[in-house]
Amino acid sequence: MSEPTKILLEEHEIPTHWYNVVADMPNPPAPPLGPDGQPVPPEKMLAIFPGNLLEQEMSAERWIAIPGEVREAYRLWRPSPLYRAHRLEQMLGTPAKIYYKNEAISPAGSHKPNTAVPQAFFNKQAGISRLATETGAGQWGSSLAFAGQMFGVAVRVFMVKVSYDQKPFRRSMMQTWGAEVFASPSDITQAGRDALAKDPENQGSLGLAISEAVEEAASRADTNYALGSVLNHVLLHQTVIGLEAKQQLAKIGEYPDMIFAPCGGGSNFGGIVFPFLADKAAGDPKAKNLRLVAVEPMSCPSLTKGVYAYDFGDATGYTPLMKMYTLGHDFMPPGIHAGGLRYHGDSPLVSQLYHEKLIEAVAVPQLATFEAGVQFARAEGIIPAPESCHGIRACIDEAMRCKQTGEKKTLLFNLTGHGHFDMASYDRYFSGALDDYDYPREAVERSLQHLPKVG
Repeated sequence: MSEPTKILLEEHEIPTHWYNVVADMPNPPAPPLGPDGQPVPPEKMLAIFPGNLLEQEMSAERWIAIPGEVREAYRLWRPSPLYRAHRLEQMLGTPAKIYYKNEAISPAGSHKPNTAVPQAFFNKQAGISRLATETGAGQWGSSLAFAGQMFGVAVRVFMVKVSYDQKPFRRSMMQTWGAEVFASPSDITQAGRDALAKDPENQGSLGLAISEAVEEAASRADTNYALGSVLNHVLLHQTVIGLEAKQQLAKIGEYPDMIFAPCGGGSNFGGIVFPFLADKAAGDPKAKNLRLVAVEPMSCPSLTKGVYAYDFGDATGYTPLMKMYTLGHDFMPPGIHAGGLRYHGDSPLVSQLYHEKLIEAVAVPQLATFEAGVQFARAEGIIPAPESCHGIRACIDEAMRCKQTGEKKTLLFNLTGHGHFDMASYDRYFSGALDDYDYPREAVERSLQHLPKVG
């Protein structure tokens, strides 16, 4: 073919700075609040985060330098390739051009090391020897285990119980890289013991696993907390995805009309779309009609069914209150197989941009996402993670609309990770054992009754 399948960058083209979308937002982000309803002073957060990461969390600077040691580590898998999905286009018979950024090539098999590496680095610099964290599907836990091994930092992971049982090889990956892994809820924290006392069969949630990890970090001077999504500094680190994608598309004279990415806590979505929002903010004519679409599961529809309000980031109330789209911090999601999307809330930055109508959101059913993942795998050869299948589903739907209208749109999606450790989920799909689950409005309303009162 005359048009390339892979658009590549050289190692020296790895971005030198992360892009901070806060600098270009129409309104400043809503601050995190304490139980008294007052903004949380940064020094209070030093109990679980190092100073450098807190500075990034609070920063309004447009560009933040990537340390040399982090860029050196990135060279193991970055720059990641951008692919033109020629075979998928042919299978669909669409006039649209489809591109995808392949974040599955990292050692952990997903986009998560983009922030795990700098978080481990900055904690090591601060003299921290242990990190505690949560993980849903295991992509984040395995990424932090990998990063901890790179910089000599011990890692303890609280893995949502349903994923702990569904994805044993993710657990094995973490242990291979030296991490301790516990099913959450566990009996080694008060938050876990309380949850088990209420329901011994509790499947767990990201909110509950966060509670356990934060409790662990707050109780030990040598331990900090690391989060794989939601917070500003996490989305900041992930912007290497979109910054590289812009360079790659520019090499072939392309610019997207629409960008799709799965959205749970918001890290991969922010990572690929935020650098393109910079073009919108700068008045770049290429970005005038650009549409940025967050794709979430119908079973955990925080953006599409939640409310924009202050809520805890965890299930127990250990974290500060964050203004975000939320289903309520005590929301207990069903055991869907896209474990990384089973979160009650969303990134405050993504939430604010959605509230201000700068981005869009759609919710898709579980069976349709696996259908799209299989379709993509049979065309392109890569078996996507269940989370990635959400972005693929929405992109295919748009490509089919283009087939009906004849529009020659340029579509881009973020392939956030491979599904090599998710084949049990595919087995269940092929055997007809998976169901669709549309989280009922009444259940959302019940959960929202317990939102903390602010002001």
